Amino acid sequence: METSYAQRMSAMKPSTIREMLKLTERPGVISFAGGLPAPELFPVEDIRAAAERVLGECGAKAFQYGASEGIAPLRTRIAEEMKTRQIGCMADDVLITTGSQQGLDLLGKVFLDPGDVILTETPTYLAAIQAFQCFEASFQPVVTDDEGVIPEAVDALAAAGRVRFLYVIPNFQNPTGRTLSLVRRRQLAEIAARRNLLIVEDDPYGRLRYRGEHLPPIKSFDEGGHVIYLSTFSKTVAPGFRTGWIVASPAVRDKLVIAKQAADLHTSSFDQLVLDRYLADFDNAAHVRRVCAAYGERYAAMDAALRRHMPASFSWTQPEGGMFLWVRGPESFDSMHVLGEAIAEGVAFVPGADFFPRGGGGNNMRLNFSNAGIEAIEDGITRLAAICARSAQ
Repeated sequence: METSYAQRMSAMKPSTIREMLKLTERPGVISFAGGLPAPELFPVEDIRAAAERVLGECGAKAFQYGASEGIAPLRTRIAEEMKTRQIGCMADDVLITTGSQQGLDLLGKVFLDPGDVILTETPTYLAAIQAFQCFEASFQPVVTDDEGVIPEAVDALAAAGRVRFLYVIPNFQNPTGRTLSLVRRRQLAEIAARRNLLIVEDDPYGRLRYRGEHLPPIKSFDEGGHVIYLSTFSKTVAPGFRTGWIVASPAVRDKLVIAKQAADLHTSSFDQLVLDRYLADFDNAAHVRRVCAAYGERYAAMDAALRRHMPASFSWTQPEGGMFLWVRGPESFDSMHVLGEAIAEGVAFVPGADFFPRGGGGNNMRLNFSNAGIEAIEDGITRLAAICARSAQ
């Protein structure tokens, strides 16, 4: 049977990370590829107890349809959490999504027409590229350094032509692990107000800080509703809940609700009820502290192993939190070519080119340190460094 597809499918490619996860399930493969939280740290017993309490109290009602916006107690709880992040909002400003990934999809549906320009960091999150490619958007990478995206470059691009929005991950960015400086957060909020520029602030990793002090979100400086803030419980509780949220102005939120109604009616009622009960009855803050301590140790182990084994021509970022660091090789290094050899020798990573929507970046690679133990990190980096040394000769 010959089947014709929508034109948008011609620009869409399968996720390298999702495809690689199939390979890394083989016994003996040490994976630095997927952006996976450490499953041994999930609060399984607390969640089990929360689920039992929800079922005991709600019974069949726990499995009924719910409001598209999300259940009221969880939205209220998120609004209180936003205050700790210096974002003032009410429960009505919060939209529950099926993971923050759905938030990106909904934003694409609401804002993007074919050919619309999106400004992104260089490099940027692979799954955001995928989400926005569905709507035939055009990507304009913005110059980025160790302090994040450069505001002057954003300002110039916003002034030069019609831009739908800037997409930015300010905390422990995926894939680089960089953090946008406080000064630049203020500057981006000012540019957004002056240029009437929309900013999509994606913050899945912000609570995973193990060094330094938390920085206020760009949204905290937003006085005119120009910043849309996304976050998730995937990294602070467990990704299997597939529960995230968006905070936006009432006008934007109403459009997003309409788009969500067409997408999935609502996020799982049962998942929301269990998550809300877990947050109410158990100490999630203590859980997050344990996660941060573990990730800090694993980052330190990977950084130390890279210092011991990686050739001098390679460099890497030194994040203060999150789950990733970014390795840069010499210009002659081809991470995609090296990947096959690495997997054959039992170690996996994500090639850098996938994070550059307009090409380039092939001499980079993203390493995830959250989902491997200390011994596995040492073993995996030893293998990877040997391969890199051979390829750089």
